[in-house]
Amino acid sequence: MERNSAKGTAGNGTPESGFADLAIRGAAIRTMDRSRPWATAMAVKDGRIMAVGEEAEIGAVTGPPTSVIDAGGAMVMPGIVDAHIHVSAGGQQMAWELAISPAAGLDEIMAAVSAHAGGIGANDWVIGGSVGSGVLQHAGTRDALAALDKAGRGRPVLLRDDSSHNRWANSRAMELLGISAATPDPADGRYVRDSHGDPVGVILEQASQRAEQGAREHMRDLERRDRHSARTALSLLNSLGVTAVQDAATMGTWLETFSAMDRAGELTMWLVASMPNIHYMVTGAVFPELADQASAAATEHVRPTFAKFLLDGVPMTRTSAFLHPYKADPQAPASGSPGHDPGFRGTPYYTHASLMEVFEQAVARGMHVKAHATADLTARQVLDCVEEIRKRHGYGTIFHIAHSEFIDRDDIPRFRDLGVVADASPLLWLPHLMNQIIAQQVQEHYMERIWPLRELHQAGALIAAGSDWPSGSPMPDPWLSIEAMITRRNPDPAYPGTLAADQALDLTTALEAHTVNAAQAI
Repeated sequence: MERNSAKGTAGNGTPESGFADLAIRGAAIRTMDRSRPWATAMAVKDGRIMAVGEEAEIGAVTGPPTSVIDAGGAMVMPGIVDAHIHVSAGGQQMAWELAISPAAGLDEIMAAVSAHAGGIGANDWVIGGSVGSGVLQHAGTRDALAALDKAGRGRPVLLRDDSSHNRWANSRAMELLGISAATPDPADGRYVRDSHGDPVGVILEQASQRAEQGAREHMRDLERRDRHSARTALSLLNSLGVTAVQDAATMGTWLETFSAMDRAGELTMWLVASMPNIHYMVTGAVFPELADQASAAATEHVRPTFAKFLLDGVPMTRTSAFLHPYKADPQAPASGSPGHDPGFRGTPYYTHASLMEVFEQAVARGMHVKAHATADLTARQVLDCVEEIRKRHGYGTIFHIAHSEFIDRDDIPRFRDLGVVADASPLLWLPHLMNQIIAQQVQEHYMERIWPLRELHQAGALIAAGSDWPSGSPMPDPWLSIEAMITRRNPDPAYPGTLAADQALDLTTALEAHTVNAAQAI
């Protein structure tokens, strides 16, 4: 680095206030501006980029107070923006919990649980993940529950699956959570049971969030724990080049944590918060009450400006809602279960009227909308409702479809026409265990077009990348994400081949999805 520390006024009479604080020269700057994609120098003042161009141009704003860095030909690019992440869950997992690879088999999981349980207090919880969807499919038995009980060594155990929509609990955990044969299934979830009606530990969809909340109630010193979790997550993200995120489900407790950190000068990135309409990990107010409280939590770098709605679940557990039926499940009982019904397409959580109602509530509050819709039926629901919203209120509200995994061809151009962002989760669009499980559930034509990113890009849709960490990937690594966007391959040789290779994008478009597009989207 070269530093020019002279003070005073430039020789041409320009006051110091007109000069940049920082200048970078001798760089290969990838601007993300297609009309001028490369530059060699840039200048920054008061934390904002004031000029990008060639060294002669930057020289005009470089003076005595300017710190000058010679990049020596290194590449410079905008910071990464992660448009869909769960900062609190990821930080908790890194700071406190048992890490399990989604590729781990049953024996490996049991060994890890046993080792972790042996190193904590008798009343502490073993919480961790991610258990692969394939393992969870076979965990709903008395034998599997007995194995998890033994591995837990008397401690309560609660494990998340690789979608974070479902949990696997042992008997001690269910006892503390009050889950028994007499416990009714909630309307938006289910406790998997044996033939006698006894729960066997697999907890699906929103019933799993109740389990998370119950486990949290048994933890000590939550404020200190949460602050440490957030610092851990932010440190990792900064190390990967991430400078801004959209937290995809921000409960009030976490919104307060992020805001307090920003006021204390500890928040090291921009954070856009999304207020969910259901509980996520903790108790407290949800949308719309949470949105009404959110403005008081806004700080310089914390922007609570989105509402978050779940329209369906995940395809691995047949809780996504499709236009075409799932494959028949050969393991499903023949007693009219969804897996056995050849016409079962999944059940959306909203009707058109009820979805319009919550969208209108968001618009009335000046909130933008992130809608979790993992299949083509629910994606169409969102688009149909947005079409009405645009007619009534114009284009001021931003709408995201997360995750734009299965989109009917007829709906592809509607993203551009209606100004709907395709929220795409990078490490889900390559060959791996989760997609192997999805392929067992959905018809082949769905897998042939899974994550139709090229179609969306060619139609003019705004694609914004987000890691969905820790739900969608064990690490929020944007560089693997960019690679996967371009190759549609998994860098892990354990998963060969490609996934819908004709949907691959070029490098420039992949970089835009992780930077300027994501920034615009959030």
